[in-house]
Amino acid sequence: MTNRFDTGMKVRREVLGDAHVDRAEAAKTPLDTPFQTLITESAWGTLWASDAISRRDRSMLTLALLAACGNFEEIPMHIRAATRTGASREDIMEAFQHVAIYAGVPKANHAIKLAKQTWAELDAE
Repeated sequence: MTNRFDTGMKVRREVLGDAHVDRAEAAKTPLDTPFQTLITESAWGTLWASDAISRRDRSMLTLALLAACGNFEEIPMHIRAATRTGASREDIMEAFQHVAIYAGVPKANHAIKLAKQTWAELDAE
């Protein structure tokens, strides 16, 4: 493995938690291993590993971009990750208000619905 891969796995575990990463690793197959390596090295080992901006800010940017682009499947995962990066619920709601203005109210509305569901799950745990 490369240094970026090792760094990526470390950062991925810090942001997403061991349980999530362990589940993802267990589900990996020979067919998707190259893709998993790509995202571990590039997203986690390069982008998220950079200290140019805080992880809190990265969480808010990531959530806003996911919502703005309509990639709703990953929003709950990144809402959970935000609890580890220091982004508060209020911070996230501010990011989703930006989504409403710049990318559309329906996208922000759906992202907020997913966030509220995820926060309810976290509160129940």
